Amino acid sequence: MQMVVDTLRKKGKIYKKMQEIAPSELGVRNKIRLYKATDTNGYFWAIFAVSQKSRLLMKDVHKFEEIYAKLVLFFDHNFKHKIIFIDAPLCSKAKEALISQGWKIQ
Repeated sequence: MQMVVDTLRKKGKIYKKMQEIAPSELGVRNKIRLYKATDTNGYFWAIFAVSQKSRLLMKDVHKFEEIYAKLVLFFDHNFKHKIIFIDAPLCSKAKEALISQGWKIQ
């Protein structure tokens, strides 16, 4: 979590509250770190941190959208912003799909 907080702090994003959600709570078996954060203006942020060795493809984009939908249902509200931290190489089509669906890629 510290890496995510430090990266966002460098970009000027400060949060009042940040909570980590276990993927098992949503019924997800992926190795992904999920965070729900509230900024100083009261907006909710969905933050995903993905660390894998293989390239991120379109099937992974669909998987992240499903996880996001489960997150919205779990907390029963929509998120104003969606950020994804990716350590793996990213396919160009997957990058376009993430950006078109409102994700900010870090």
